[in-house]
Amino acid sequence: MRRVAVLAVLAGSALAVCVAPAGATRECDGLQVCVPLAGPWIVVPTSNSVPRPRVEYHLSCPRGYIVGGLDAELTDRAIDISFVGALGSPVNPGITTTRSVVFVASYVGVVSRFKAPTFRPHVGCMPTSGGGRVLTSAGVVAPGKPTVRHVSVIHVDPGTRVVTKRCAAGERLIAASHAVGFFSIRPPGVRLVRSVQVSRRVRAGRVSIVVRAGQTARQEPVVVQVSLVCAGGA
Repeated sequence: MRRVAVLAVLAGSALAVCVAPAGATRECDGLQVCVPLAGPWIVVPTSNSVPRPRVEYHLSCPRGYIVGGLDAELTDRAIDISFVGALGSPVNPGITTTRSVVFVASYVGVVSRFKAPTFRPHVGCMPTSGGGRVLTSAGVVAPGKPTVRHVSVIHVDPGTRVVTKRCAAGERLIAASHAVGFFSIRPPGVRLVRSVQVSRRVRAGRVSIVVRAGQTARQEPVVVQVSLVCAGGA
């Protein structure tokens, strides 16, 4: 069967991602063998500041699969969304994408207290195959992977919780981000979105995440995904 139920492990946490409803999105279009996976509804920060704040969300395929297609559901047309791809030729699964992909979104519309823009990312996963390499001249090097992304998931319950993350031994912190996600069939409402407040602080290579959630957060499973981009010690 083209569409089958699959459990994916996100950052070492046994958290099931949703299976996309048949025909709802197009992440599997053109792929003969494809496993469609959907993440939670991700809250997009709103602000009139320049540049606009953005959110990143990391979604992975099961082991033995790579990302072959992408799509997303948006609750507002003013959500500007893209993904992080790797350099290489041709632009293809296994070169541009690997087992996982990072979605990047920002809200470019008119900010309103009555709006809580969200998006749900989708990936079409195909069996691993192919790959490529880049030939270089003396004195230059090909684009590589000088950084690694460490992703962890915080399960949200009502109350206040503080979580601290850092890079692995011998690594340096380059960037940090977080995303709030609601595992619900329908997009979360404004009240539910605003019931979860998250702040992030970076100090001396440590990332502290403070999560404050009201009782409304009990309505749907809520997670905070924390991403650390780290580089080697050299």
